[in-house]
Amino acid sequence: MGLQAVCRLVALGCLLQISVCWTSPCPGICRCTEESIRCTKETQLSSRSQSAFPTSLRFIHLPFKEVKSGSFRGLLNVSRIEILQSASLRRIKGKAFLSLHSLSEMLIQNVYNLEAIERGAFTDLPKLKYLSICNTGLRYFPDLTTIASIESYFFLELADNMEIDTIPSNAFLGMTDEYTHMNLFRNGFKDIQNHAFNGTKLDKLVLKGNSHLRNIHTAALEGAVGPSMLDVSSTPLRMLPAHGLLEVRVLAARSTPALKTLPPLESLANLQEAQLTYPSHCCAFHTWKRHHRDNAFLREFGKLAIPFSSDSLQGVIYPSDSIPVFMGGDSNLDTDPDDVEFQYSDLVLGIGTTMKCTPEPDAFNPCEDLLGSAFLRTATWAITVLAIAGNLTVLGVLLASHRKLTVSRFLMCNLAFADLCMGIYLLLIATADHQSQREYYNHATQWQTGPGCGVAGFLTVFASELSVYTLTTITLERWHTINYAMQLERRLRLRHVVATMAGGWAFSLLAALLPLLGVSSYTKVSICLPMDIETTAAQGYVVTLLLLNVAAFLVVCTCYSRIYLMVRQPQRAACHADAKIAKRMAVLVFTDFLCMAPISFFAISAALRAPLITVSHAKVLLVLFYPLNSLCNPFLYTIFTRAFRRDVRLLAARWGRCHTWTDGSRTQSHCPHRGPKAAAPQKPGSAPFYVDHIKMHGWFLKRGPK
Repeated sequence: MGLQAVCRLVALGCLLQISVCWTSPCPGICRCTEESIRCTKETQLSSRSQSAFPTSLRFIHLPFKEVKSGSFRGLLNVSRIEILQSASLRRIKGKAFLSLHSLSEMLIQNVYNLEAIERGAFTDLPKLKYLSICNTGLRYFPDLTTIASIESYFFLELADNMEIDTIPSNAFLGMTDEYTHMNLFRNGFKDIQNHAFNGTKLDKLVLKGNSHLRNIHTAALEGAVGPSMLDVSSTPLRMLPAHGLLEVRVLAARSTPALKTLPPLESLANLQEAQLTYPSHCCAFHTWKRHHRDNAFLREFGKLAIPFSSDSLQGVIYPSDSIPVFMGGDSNLDTDPDDVEFQYSDLVLGIGTTMKCTPEPDAFNPCEDLLGSAFLRTATWAITVLAIAGNLTVLGVLLASHRKLTVSRFLMCNLAFADLCMGIYLLLIATADHQSQREYYNHATQWQTGPGCGVAGFLTVFASELSVYTLTTITLERWHTINYAMQLERRLRLRHVVATMAGGWAFSLLAALLPLLGVSSYTKVSICLPMDIETTAAQGYVVTLLLLNVAAFLVVCTCYSRIYLMVRQPQRAACHADAKIAKRMAVLVFTDFLCMAPISFFAISAALRAPLITVSHAKVLLVLFYPLNSLCNPFLYTIFTRAFRRDVRLLAARWGRCHTWTDGSRTQSHCPHRGPKAAAPQKPGSAPFYVDHIKMHGWFLKRGPK
């Protein structure tokens, strides 16, 4: 019983297998077997349906592996052939489709295992105007060179053939001599060889969605006419070919992030519409078009006037006889071409055409160089050199002096390092501006999306936050020291300040890293500041940083107000040194934060989506005022102080120079002055405190009058 059931199942399987071989009936004009198919003029004429030959042949699930030579030959009145969903099919042999003079449409789709279409497979198909080869396993580009279509417009579609990795030279030569629309999208192309489109007349060339296409060789379009429309959207293409683009009128390159540099704009002279990825590329086209429009205007205007004698008609003669003559009067040759209303077609010819380009430059990316103006460029270089030199000097002297590390010296080291980072940021910006001057549009994307802008943005946020934090810590330390001047046990120790600054470093690093991790972005503007507020998190990040800076400014103002109130009290007369330090530090720190006030004000308004100035104007604030602290701090806090000059002398003595100067300095510092002021009486207990306080905080004192 069991054996009979098994036999029945096997027999049923055999019957099902036979029925699956041809899921659609074999056309009456063909001869079909499990090994081949033959549809020729002979089989067509010998069929019983001679009076009504079918015009369309459709084959689904072909059971054999090859379409043999001569399988489709000389058919009459057949205009469409479809081969669909045939998993068994592996190869189409040469001359498989031969001399089909009525065939206009051919589709080979969803034949997943088709590996090769041999040379000459499509031969002598003069009426063919639509060929679709989609979703196959082809490993090499199919041979199309023997089609020889004479139709006025040919449509070729090759899509979803992921195993084809290149378009070879002369791939379409002989396909047709008429204009062609090529849809070559979502294939496995990695490159397109030189002269790939040789011998074609291209109307539209669509290469979008080829996710591996990184290179189109420079001469890929050499020998071709057109295309008038080129679409390379959604590809990793890095460069457009430099030749063969002269007739392109519409260029689509959306979602093409790797295309950061354009070919010479002269090669796109007839471009009328561009759909690009980056706004800076539109700046390139607008600038170039405006330049050539102005030149063309001057050339055309120079041809207008033909001199006449005094007895002749006075006026201007236009090139076309159909254009009326402008009588009498003086022509104003100084008119700006932008203000001219062109009313005559011959004058407008070649210079009145407008170009549409998207995405348009926005408020964050105006069409200008990175630094915008020569004044800003010069100021940036000056601030950069002074900031780096000053802060390097401070760090070098402080770290090489081998003196005891006090609270003041430790804070000055942190401040100098933060300001040095700001100087390096300015150096990166100035260098990028120098390298891209007058053609920033061709470098903007590479700069803003590359590692350079990321490093610059990280440095400027880290430096600004660490600098603000350090200045706030200095102010709090000053207030605490003066408030508890007579209670030595409550003075801040170095370990306390180190722990405080460790928190400042952690906060500054986190603030600088967040834009690199996706919270806001340094790529929004050319000067690499986190101005991206598109998301709620990004807006919150920017507003939080700005409010913290404002809060720091308020803390500084409050602390120094308290300090001034304390030192004015009569019982605080013994704190003369602290009062002098407090006054000097108040001026310095208040000046630092005053430089940041306009930046914070305009930045907060912009972060709340109510900008009051443009990015072009903001660059003046951001480049001149924003890093001004980094320029001033090393000079005002350190280099101009008496203690710093003493450290320089000691270093010079250690290096074997300036012995006399150093000895004199040591003698002066150890010998008391003799004179009327030396014998002046002091209040009891004030001298020991004064000396102790000078030792702790003399770092901030200038040399006083003798």
